[in-house]
Amino acid sequence: MNEESSKLSLGLGAAGVRISPGEFDAAMDYDSSYRYELLEGRLVVRSIAGEAEAEPNRYLGRLLWAWHREHPQGGLLDLTLADRVIHFPESRRVADRVLWAGLGRRPDPAVDPPTIAIDFVQAERRGFLADYEERRRAYAELGVAEYWLVDRFRPGMYVSPRGGETVFVAENETYATELLPGFELPLPELLVLADSWEVPPENPQ
Repeated sequence: MNEESSKLSLGLGAAGVRISPGEFDAAMDYDSSYRYELLEGRLVVRSIAGEAEAEPNRYLGRLLWAWHREHPQGGLLDLTLADRVIHFPESRRVADRVLWAGLGRRPDPAVDPPTIAIDFVQAERRGFLADYEERRRAYAELGVAEYWLVDRFRPGMYVSPRGGETVFVAENETYATELLPGFELPLPELLVLADSWEVPPENPQ
């Protein structure tokens, strides 16, 4: 793609286009109905997160900031953001949530690898666990300390520490990590929020 590519509007029709990381970073005009990644030199276009993923993700953000404000060790949390592009040397991936902890400063998302990267399995991606396994390896190589994959279809959460074995956290369990001392992730609450979107709302009378 030539230098004018960064001025093009990216959308579903751009899927598969070959571009460089620099061109990807410069392309600011895009259809916000989709999410964009750069894998093996080609643009990948995915649907945005649905309500069953976005709502528990929002709640997780609230829990993290509550820990940050209220817990004696909550100051370790430097930043948490939803739907962020993670910069790899030759690719770009979107994580549903990332957080940095223990830096003691505001991180630079383009330079500092997240401490923890988190994804929520979407309905359309439930059959593509190999894709998430590739993400786990890529995050570990980048320096991400832990990768959390919340799977409402299993249901539960896979936790992959860098250099360690992936463990499965069951749907009725609470997860704690040494990276966030004193923070407890109530997995049942996240999964209940996700499942609530699978039930059609009652029609008002």
